[in-house]
Amino acid sequence: MDKDTYEKEKNMLTPENGFNLVGIDYFADSDSQLYLVEHFEIYQDALNAKKERKNSEDYFILYKGASGENLCR
Repeated sequence: MDKDTYEKEKNMLTPENGFNLVGIDYFADSDSQLYLVEHFEIYQDALNAKKERKNSEDYFILYKGASGENLCR
């Protein structure tokens, strides 16, 4: 997946409110490797869900920062 496609997918999956747990499908087409796992209202819930995954490094949390920027953890 090239950097531009990755950024577009991240932007599309970043919620206006709350936190999205997003997974990476390395075997999908290069245009759709990111997918929504679940939406959470509380960051700690999203973090706990990520930690519970078998390969937690294949998941990350997307959310909007205080000044509206898209952030990823």
